Amino acid sequence: MIRSAKRFSLHFSLLVGFVLVSATQCIPQEKADLALEIANTYGFASWGKVEQIRYTFNVDAGKVKLARRWTWEPKTDHVTFEGKDKEGKPVKVSYMRGQMAPEVVKNTDPDFINDQYWLLFPFHLVWDKDATVKAEGRHVTVTYPKSGGGYTPGDSYELFLGADNRITKWVYHEGGTPKPSLTTTWADSKMAGPILIAHDHRGMEEGKPIRIFFTDVAVKLSGSDSWVAAK
Repeated sequence: MIRSAKRFSLHFSLLVGFVLVSATQCIPQEKADLALEIANTYGFASWGKVEQIRYTFNVDAGKVKLARRWTWEPKTDHVTFEGKDKEGKPVKVSYMRGQMAPEVVKNTDPDFINDQYWLLFPFHLVWDKDATVKAEGRHVTVTYPKSGGGYTPGDSYELFLGADNRITKWVYHEGGTPKPSLTTTWADSKMAGPILIAHDHRGMEEGKPIRIFFTDVAVKLSGSDSWVAAK
């Protein structure tokens, strides 16, 4: 679900291999209790109150540095992106995910999928129907099928939970390979309204340090026109 930074140079698209579900899609009842328990730790039960969420996805990986700013309206699947194009020029793109132009499908939406996955990973334990979630004590594995499409089928994750069911570390295995592709912390958690967001992920990718972090995280809740910043 996450491709190596070496393959993307300045673009640095850590693509994820799932179909992003709409916030209005029914959640399958047969999902494991553990997945729902972890998701609820991060505010999943209150997700329906969120009308808009904004955030800036940042990467610091040595020579590779980037910042991508997003605003997402989950109930309509409307997305606005602000950042830079491949030539480093400022760009702003707004689109409906159900009506995307080819250039958006190619150049913008994959980044949205990736960055949103990092932001709301605990919710995907419930949202992603094909994910298999298993636990041995505080060690949880999340596995995606080897068939059925996606950018890198067969990806798997190891999650390490604290006593409060918050993720403290995750280990990513691209395509399910035994050797980890990326290992990061899961830290600096802050509340954005009713949603708990881990803002800081520091670790190693193929032996080199990497930091993935969020800034300017905020939500607009139902019945309000004001942004509630994470704190």
